[in-house]
This record gives sequence, structure tokens and C-alpha cells, in this order.
Amino acid sequence: MNKSKTLSSVEVRPWIQAHLALTLVWILVALYMIFLVAPEESTMGEIQRIFYIHMPIAVVALTAYAVAFVASMAYLVKRSRTADDIAYASAEVGFVFCTCVLVTGPLWAKPVWGIWWTWDARLTSTFVLWLLFISYLMLRVYLINPDRAEVLAAVVSIIGFADAVFDYMSIRWFRTQHPQPVMGGGPGSGLDPKMKLTVAVSLGAFLCLFAYLVRQRVALAQTARELSRLRREYSSREARA
Repeated sequence: MNKSKTLSSVEVRPWIQAHLALTLVWILVALYMIFLVAPEESTMGEIQRIFYIHMPIAVVALTAYAVAFVASMAYLVKRSRTADDIAYASAEVGFVFCTCVLVTGPLWAKPVWGIWWTWDARLTSTFVLWLLFISYLMLRVYLINPDRAEVLAAVVSIIGFADAVFDYMSIRWFRTQHPQPVMGGGPGSGLDPKMKLTVAVSLGAFLCLFAYLVRQRVALAQTARELSRLRREYSSREARA
């Protein structure tokens, strides 16, 4: 049994290393394209290059919350431990990406709009989304009963996904300070081909990073649970002895 586990670990490790290597290379390529390949935007100048980071991490944050929503629904229906691990990991990683969105947005907005922040539909819904997933993480950490924490956190994840949908659609439903969609037929459909390629490469890099972080966080949760089980078994044996 121990031998099979050891062999399994040896077989899995190269795939993890390959994923990490791919992620690092992809990010380096994305940075190269952002600063050296994409042309300077005619109106905003060099500050516009934040767009190639801000927009992809916003997409990844919404993707993370979508994954957390699906996994939370699966947990509520099947009480699957794996589904809960994926939901928790996606929520944690999504929170980090959402925080980066709220940091890079004002850095771009101040030189372009002349203000750091405005309470329009897009920015406000993003901030509410950030607060919801703070609530999610606090429930997971501070509630003593783990089963109750998992159920309540799943409900918060579902509410958060509803806000994520509103966040995504807000610039289509309302007139906001935030720019309109720049891809998929929006005003940005006239982007320079090099700009479009840079957006695609950057988005792929951050999605790859998201997948790697979630994978590692799920593995960490499973390892922690196994370690806890072994400790209980050891304590039980000690008590009988």
C-alpha cells in the first residue's frame, strides 16, 4: 500500500512541475508582449498597458467565482468533499485576483479619469463581490462546526455568483464610468491585432496560473485532512496502549 502511494506520488509530481513551468513561461511571454510587442495606445499612452493585466485578472476572478459556484452547488447536492475543496480553493484564489482587480483599476483610472474611484455599477458590484468572498473565507475560518461552515459558505458562494453575473453585465445594462466591453463586438473590436493577441496571451497566462493555484490548494486541503486522520489514529492507538 505504501509502495503504491509512493509510486503514485512520483508519477504525479512531474505533471505538477510541468504545469508550474508552463505557467511561469507563459507569464514571461505575456509580460514580454505587454511591454515590448503591444503598440502604445494613441490616447492614454503607456498607462494603457495596465489594461493587459487588469482585464485578464478580472476575467479570471469571475471565472474563479463561477467555479466556486458550480462546486458549491455540487457540494450541496452530493456532499462531495472534493467539490467542497474545489469551491474553497477557487474562492481563495478568486479573492486574491479580485483584490488585484481593485488595486490595478484605480491605478489605471487616476491618470485617465482624474479620479481613483467612483461608485458606478461596475466598480460598486466588484467591491460588493470582494466583500462577499471575504465573508465566505471568514465563515470557513471562524465557524467551529465545519459542516455548518461548508453549507453557509456554499450559500454565500451562490449569492456571490449572482453578483458576479450582475458585475459582468453592469456595463451593458447601465451607463458607467467604466469603459464598455473591449472584446466580442464592443468598441474594442477595432483593437490593433497585436493588442488583441497580447490580451489573449495574458488571459491564457493568468488562467493557467489560476488552474495551478487551485490544483495546489486542493492538494494541500487533502493532505491536511489525511494528516488529521493519521493524528487521530495515532492518538487512538496511544490511548488504547
